[in-house]
Amino acid sequence: MRASLSLLLLLTLCTPIAKAQTVSPRVSANFILGIPVNEFADNVDNVGFGLNVTGGVGFNSLPFMIGLDIGYMIYGFERRSEPFSTTIPDVRVDVETSNNIVLGHLVFRVQPQQGTFQPYLEGLFGFKYLFTSTSIKNEFSDERIASSTNFDDFASSYGAGAGMVIQLFQRENERGRQSSILLHLGARYLLGSNAEYLEKGSIERLNNGDVVFNVTQSRTDLIMPMLGATFTF
Repeated sequence: MRASLSLLLLLTLCTPIAKAQTVSPRVSANFILGIPVNEFADNVDNVGFGLNVTGGVGFNSLPFMIGLDIGYMIYGFERRSEPFSTTIPDVRVDVETSNNIVLGHLVFRVQPQQGTFQPYLEGLFGFKYLFTSTSIKNEFSDERIASSTNFDDFASSYGAGAGMVIQLFQRENERGRQSSILLHLGARYLLGSNAEYLEKGSIERLNNGDVVFNVTQSRTDLIMPMLGATFTF
């Protein structure tokens, strides 16, 4: 009798969980801005820009989504024309230096999975990879001849975000599953631990051919507005 009651209780508890396992994959692609704040803003006065992609699964019976977010942005850029070498000064190349951030986060989002308007709140935890690279390109064809990473460092990253997705189009496929296209508007506040990095203009080139890197260290906090599209399947 006790075993039968235990089995009945287990089935009762598992039934709503099983129903909730109907998942709805969704992918977002966004244009992003990176606005430095706090200590980071004291050193970097450029607004970064780039792209990010978020992939996750929502549970149709529950207002939750879990996923993975990957992003890339440039927060500083320089280009100059230089002789190819001291022995070939009559051939010139473009030398480009960019300051970059790669972002990777786990995302947990509270969000309704159905409806025309789907507001959300989210929490994020992951990393920021800051690196500066220099490349040599053909002056006319933009072909890359050589490149090098000048400096890089990692920082932990965590924060919160909020936004809204607005349904623009929805249809049902032959298997009875609904797919849709939604407009995505959002913003994140991402705190970042201390990291060493280069800013725009931090590379000092000496007359003897040597290079000095003027490294800056601070926290790496960002506000990140986003605009893009979300696709559900």
